[in-house]
Amino acid sequence: MNVLRLCVIVILSGISVAAQLNSTCDSNDSMALKHFMNGMDTAIDGWTSRSSNCCDWDGITCDYSGKVIKLELSRKRLVGTLADSLASLYQLRTLNLSRNLLKGTIATSIFHLAYLEILDLSSNEFSGSFPSSVNLPSIQLLDVSDNNLEGPIAPGLCINSTGIKELKLGVNYFAGEIPPEFENCSSLEHLCLDANLVSGIIPEYLFRLPKLFRLSLQDNNVIGQLQNTNPSNLLYFDISLNLISGILPDFFHTFPNLTYFAAHSNNLFGTIPPSLSNSGSISSLILRNNSLIGFIDLNCSAMINLTFLDLADNKFLGTIPDNLPACPKLKMIDLGGNNLTGQIPETFNKFESLSYLSLSMCNLNNLTGSLNTLQHCPNLNTLVLSGSFNNEEISSDSNLIFKSLKTLVIPNCKLTGKIPDWLNGLTNLRILDLSWNQLIGPIPSFLGNLSSLVYLDLSNNFLDGKIPKTLTLLPGLQSRNISFEVSLDFPIFMRRAMNGKLLYYSYGIRFPPTLDLSNNFLTGEIWPEFGNLINLHILNLKYNELSGKIPENLANLSSIETMDLSHNDLCGEIPVSLVKLGMLSKFSVAYNNLTGIIPSGGQFSTFSSTSFEGNPGLCGEFVLNCREVEDLLQKPEFEEEVESMIGLPVLTGFGTGFVFTVVLLVVVPRIRDTKRTDKFE
Repeated sequence: MNVLRLCVIVILSGISVAAQLNSTCDSNDSMALKHFMNGMDTAIDGWTSRSSNCCDWDGITCDYSGKVIKLELSRKRLVGTLADSLASLYQLRTLNLSRNLLKGTIATSIFHLAYLEILDLSSNEFSGSFPSSVNLPSIQLLDVSDNNLEGPIAPGLCINSTGIKELKLGVNYFAGEIPPEFENCSSLEHLCLDANLVSGIIPEYLFRLPKLFRLSLQDNNVIGQLQNTNPSNLLYFDISLNLISGILPDFFHTFPNLTYFAAHSNNLFGTIPPSLSNSGSISSLILRNNSLIGFIDLNCSAMINLTFLDLADNKFLGTIPDNLPACPKLKMIDLGGNNLTGQIPETFNKFESLSYLSLSMCNLNNLTGSLNTLQHCPNLNTLVLSGSFNNEEISSDSNLIFKSLKTLVIPNCKLTGKIPDWLNGLTNLRILDLSWNQLIGPIPSFLGNLSSLVYLDLSNNFLDGKIPKTLTLLPGLQSRNISFEVSLDFPIFMRRAMNGKLLYYSYGIRFPPTLDLSNNFLTGEIWPEFGNLINLHILNLKYNELSGKIPENLANLSSIETMDLSHNDLCGEIPVSLVKLGMLSKFSVAYNNLTGIIPSGGQFSTFSSTSFEGNPGLCGEFVLNCREVEDLLQKPEFEEEVESMIGLPVLTGFGTGFVFTVVLLVVVPRIRDTKRTDKFE
């Protein structure tokens, strides 16, 4: 019997599909779609040219009678306005026009389609207010996020559309309080109001909605204190980047299924409540940038699902908890910016799940011991220790081995010593930042053997010698292979910038391919082979003692965005070929000994005079007229003045000559060093 029923279902399904394939588009629907198409500034691929039957057009699905039931045109780069004609498609069940460039106001009539189940107009450029009258009795998903809509949140959304499951209004300019009518949305599962201007308190009734499992209110103007609630089914609760104040209530036992809780960047104070530090469901806990105090006391035997812990930039005291390795799934920890002291606990040498650790701007000590402990974490790939181990010597223990490490960041610690040899063993390293320390000696050539390295920052140290030629051979900077991109799977949050553009933030690291050796005492030439680093985005060699000419081959750096060669002893002309660097947005060769004409055209027309100042022999659009410079350099008075300066010791005797020599050997270098030390102020 079951087999017979299955056969009947299959046959009927086949008949239905065949009927749809053979459908002839309803004439009224065809006219409505053509009117919609005429409102576009761009052609719609796969329409009209394929067939006069609209049921054959790309993105169109018809039922057996020829009525259009689906219109799916996402990511088509459509430009134009949304015509009222679509309201004629009264059998329409799915309307998806997301990720285009549609503009203007949203046609009100679309919000009165009786059979519409899915309406996705997200990631466009719609403006104006949201229609106050909404009658979508069949709607299940409504998404108008990432537009420029403004005004109050329409209360009608939950009056005649009570069956809605997903309501996404994020990244707009909606203002005012969350309407009380939303209490009628008893089927609501996901409510997103991220990155708006929503104000008022969080309505208590939201926690009573029986099916609501995802509530996201980040980046708004929500105020008030969190209140104890009745049991809630929430799995995901994000109230970050608001104006919420007070203590964290001890109410997390009322969220038995909560896996994600983010309340960073608010005005919370007090301690972590017991119901949170003993939560068995929490996977991600993000409380950074508040004023939380006390000791970090988590019950790892209870927090069996904790994976991501971010308590950075608070006022926590004491030492790093030695029981964190007992949290069986804990992978990512950020405790930076707290008043933590002591050293990294020895228990961390058994921290098998740990992959990301950030302890920046703490008051830790014993860097050597900490590295000896952490090398035993088999999955550790990111280690950030910025500003935490002041005035210590960087470990020179050649036995240190970090097999999985991809990111090592230890800047701004005033570390002494030389760049250690154990770095040679970090074969997976992609990011190395040892900037703003007091490291001495040459840059070791083995750094050029780190095949995955795409970001190297050794700036603001006391390194000397020539730049190793091996750095021009870094495979990660010679290839645009996306496998060299550095990213980590961390939570992402959105904010709208001042210019209205959407910004995505995450805890993942996506540093542009960089070579920064600035503010050291490096000598020698800039290798022409640097032109092989076609994936390089930032080249910073300023404030060194580099000499020679600017290589023509730098014109091969097709991805370069920033090039700073200022404050060196470079000579010759600026290569005209650099004009073809179309991505170059920041450029400086100031304070060298360059001569000749400044190239014009391309990106060079956007650079200010400060990019070229301090080179008396340069002339062009931004500095002295070339003829004026030539005349100045050829004046007899200038030559006589130079000769008289050179002959000064001979004419005035040993005493004056000695003084002049002191000026040349002592005062001038001090002037240079004074300019160099400005970086530390």
